[in-house]
Amino acid sequence: MSILGSIVSAIFHHAGVTTSAHAAPASPAAPAPGSSSGSSSAPASSAMPPKQPANSVDVNAALTKLAAQNKEKLDWQHSIVDLMKLLNLDSSLSARKELAKELHYSGDTNDSAKMNMWLHAQVMEKLAENGGKVPADLMHK
Repeated sequence: MSILGSIVSAIFHHAGVTTSAHAAPASPAAPAPGSSSGSSSAPASSAMPPKQPANSVDVNAALTKLAAQNKEKLDWQHSIVDLMKLLNLDSSLSARKELAKELHYSGDTNDSAKMNMWLHAQVMEKLAENGGKVPADLMHK
């Protein structure tokens, strides 16, 4: 499973949603719904919109509840490292670089601060695309 898939699955699992059909988010290369893609070489499945669970997952509530149960104070609302730690996922630089690769980060992966901010924003966006209810203040837009 991809790192992004692991993040989505972990959050939805903690929210009590079965994620078997939703664990693999839409391909990051897939065009946004309503946009056109100049390439027709992508597999048809990557052009499909992300699947939405029957009930929207309140990402803030699920992660806040999980954070309250954690002995470490983690700033998951702003930090991709803390978000990954909260979900018991590998938050090492190499794991974050792999996540950046999955999400097609085009910046310098050696500038970890900039990459981390971009990753957090992208993860929140992908959570929203995959059925997560993400508050506007976490969407970085």
